[in-house]
Amino acid sequence: MIIEKVILTAPNGMHARPAGELVKLAKSLDGKVTLATAVKSVSATSMLGVLSLGLKSGAEITVTAEGGDEAANASAVVDFIANITE
Repeated sequence: MIIEKVILTAPNGMHARPAGELVKLAKSLDGKVTLATAVKSVSATSMLGVLSLGLKSGAEITVTAEGGDEAANASAVVDFIANITE
């Protein structure tokens, strides 16, 4: 299990378009990826789950990857979140 933290810097937070792209990325990975805040944890493959986190700019997200190439999976998701610009 690999656990990494990332700060969401997107000015509009996590809205539908980047959430959809994140879910698509998570579904393409070999293994399970979860996203968590201090309050809630959800599967990164669930669009409703990701949106239900209510992630605003500046939110700290914990990414947990299990199975498959855990390090690469965690890194891919963290990089995606860190580079959301819209």
